[in-house]
Amino acid sequence: MKISYKTKGTCSSMIDIEVENDIIKDIHFTGGCNGNLKGICSLVTGMEVYDVISKLKGIKCGNRNTSCPDQLCQALQSIEK
Repeated sequence: MKISYKTKGTCSSMIDIEVENDIIKDIHFTGGCNGNLKGICSLVTGMEVYDVISKLKGIKCGNRNTSCPDQLCQALQSIEK
């Protein structure tokens, strides 16, 4: 399954995700902190969706109520529904 998720409250504006059998196959962020987001993508590719959500959900960026990792979790949760 492939989705494009419009982020809210972050510097990145979109996350494109491919998930197959609950395993993250590919992720690409549009905008945001390029190096950090490439690192996150590299780390979570190949992981199970549940494991990524359990590790990254609720992370905040500065004084914001969310972050790019948290938005990734929200996108992944939208796939599970």
